Amino acid sequence: MEHIKPLPSYLVTRYHGWRATQFADNKAWYKHLAEEGQHPRAMVISCCDSRVHVTSIFGAETGEFFIHRNIANLVPPHSPDGDHHGTSAAIEYAVTSLKVSHIIVMGHSNCGGVNGFHEMCKGRAPDLEAETSYIGRWMDILRPGFERVKDIEDEAVLLSALEREGVVVALENLLTFPFIRERIDNEALTLHGLWNDIATGGVENYDGVKGAFVAI
Repeated sequence: MEHIKPLPSYLVTRYHGWRATQFADNKAWYKHLAEEGQHPRAMVISCCDSRVHVTSIFGAETGEFFIHRNIANLVPPHSPDGDHHGTSAAIEYAVTSLKVSHIIVMGHSNCGGVNGFHEMCKGRAPDLEAETSYIGRWMDILRPGFERVKDIEDEAVLLSALEREGVVVALENLLTFPFIRERIDNEALTLHGLWNDIATGGVENYDGVKGAFVAI
């Protein structure tokens, strides 16, 4: 494994700074987390995009959120076929083992995954259309959302709508998991959909009754 290298020096420096300040100031809390385990109240499914920082947006403390990140914050439908399902596994663990009370799906503006999927749907991204593309096959999850907004003529408006559709599709697919349905029916779990405008800091909440996103 000669290709595996030591951590970059700038990250080593940052680590030492964190250890000497934030960790040192909260050593008892970290000891508590290590000994008592994690008990997050919410699971957050967000995009891998480095500009999306959910813990900062909500001022979350260490141990408060169980976070799963993937391309375009998508959730596949329930499919127990014996294959590898990282997102589904994270959801199962959060709901059945950690027993979180909330699952929050957060989409965002200027999403590269959504833009790439739009290009693929328009036939302008042959690399993503190939069967060998992990990204292309993953983004196919969003196709039902694309079908709902594909007739929007203004491309910028369509992309923004498609980002929100990614959240809606994720919520729809979450409802296909039996263990999620069971906990919702028992009033032990609630689902939430959010969309974050990176440039303005705005956050919109999906209103399931209205079928629309509303600024919070």
